[in-house]
Amino acid sequence: MPELPEVETTCRGVSPYVQGAKISQVIIRQFSLRWPIANDLAKILTEQTVHKVSRRAKYLLFQCDTGTLMIHLGMSGKLRVLDIDQDNELAKHDHVDIEFDNGHLLRYNDPRRFGAILWTYDPIEQHPLLRHLGPEPLIADFDSNYLWQQSQSKRCSIKTLIMNGKIVVGVGNIYANEALFVAKIHPKMIANTLTIEHCTLLVTAIKSILKKAITAGGTTLKDFRKSDGKPGYFAQELKVYGKKGEICCHCGSIIEHYKEAQRATFYCPLCQQN
Repeated sequence: MPELPEVETTCRGVSPYVQGAKISQVIIRQFSLRWPIANDLAKILTEQTVHKVSRRAKYLLFQCDTGTLMIHLGMSGKLRVLDIDQDNELAKHDHVDIEFDNGHLLRYNDPRRFGAILWTYDPIEQHPLLRHLGPEPLIADFDSNYLWQQSQSKRCSIKTLIMNGKIVVGVGNIYANEALFVAKIHPKMIANTLTIEHCTLLVTAIKSILKKAITAGGTTLKDFRKSDGKPGYFAQELKVYGKKGEICCHCGSIIEHYKEAQRATFYCPLCQQN
């Protein structure tokens, strides 16, 4: 599923084409997503100008005249920027089109329909889906002292902790695996046994890996409008994720695998002993 770097890449990819443009028409072909699309959404959005496109956690936020359009890509969603005057053949799961007065079209495709398209008139930070979220991982507030303080009362595994959106947002399964490997921390390590040194290594690893993944996805921006709207993943840089039975790139041990909370976990038994 799209994780923070892929959502950030999408945000940067669509912004130049829709920011400052007025919505001229909205076509909704499928209302049944994770939460039903509001019946009056097309009416609400038409004639509104998109003033800013941003991201909070994995939510894309389109700030309009009277409120904010929130889009979550779910497990399989993607956005494409197309030209209205071109022959844009509909694909099977093209559920929503948002047309703009500058000639561009934003198309939402979602085969599994686990994404969401929501509208709110309230200040976005007060929305129930956002107000309890932890800090963004790339800001200064997410540092080793913060992570250590958050970990001291927790008996869960460190992998579960850093994937908890109330602690820090956007560290999905792929990047949690990779960050723990770089920090040389076993994913089953109990959170409240972490030292400040562990937290320093882990915070540094999380920030570094996410920045590299965003940069890698940035190559999509050069041709975002003509692409399939699905930013490139960080696959070529992965060290442990999806590599069960393969040789560790650092020590030559065999990468092991287990499931925790229905999520695949990959680690090196030698590099990540603590």
